Amino acid sequence: MLKVLDHLEEWIIALLMGSATVIIFVAVVHRYATGIPIPGLQDRLLALNLSWAQELCIYMFVWMAKFGAAYGVRTGIHVGVDVFINQLGPRKRAVFVLFGLLAGALFTGIVASMGAHFVWEIAHTDQVSPDLEVPAWIVYLAIPLGSSLMCFRFLQVAWSFFRTGELPHHDHGHVEGVEKVEDVDIIPVAVVPDLHPKEVLPKGHPRREDK
Repeated sequence: MLKVLDHLEEWIIALLMGSATVIIFVAVVHRYATGIPIPGLQDRLLALNLSWAQELCIYMFVWMAKFGAAYGVRTGIHVGVDVFINQLGPRKRAVFVLFGLLAGALFTGIVASMGAHFVWEIAHTDQVSPDLEVPAWIVYLAIPLGSSLMCFRFLQVAWSFFRTGELPHHDHGHVEGVEKVEDVDIIPVAVVPDLHPKEVLPKGHPRREDK
């Protein structure tokens, strides 16, 4: 079940990021293409209304940020200052780490609860977005959903740390799909000391053959 949730989380983030990139690209090309005086084509481009693209991309990035924050908790890619904590003993360090994770779960849980109440209230109004004219509660739904998922991830990491003593760590040098080179895969090469081309040595040098 957790694997399904992990993949769903990743697919939502990738879909939002890819779609927003394509929409922004199309909107920028359309904006500049309308200024090119090409008979027929310019009139068709001007008739094409893409004023909604910016608003849609803003909402997509908000949703992406909320789900991306939960993904960051699960994979350990959030920036943290742990210089002081790492100087402590194992038990004291564990206490501080668990306190931080549970505090994060409490905070995101409160945000999710307040966000759900806000969405419930705004769903009973006729408020819509300016350009897309979609119900405003759909836009703000990212707050309770994303914060709830983030709260769950904090609890998941805290439980895993309590059992194993390990936190998720993200290797920034790792590229997905590229295998890590092990030491046994490296072919040893003999290095010859003082190996210089003959032509760069001055004439009369003791290592030149044609001295």
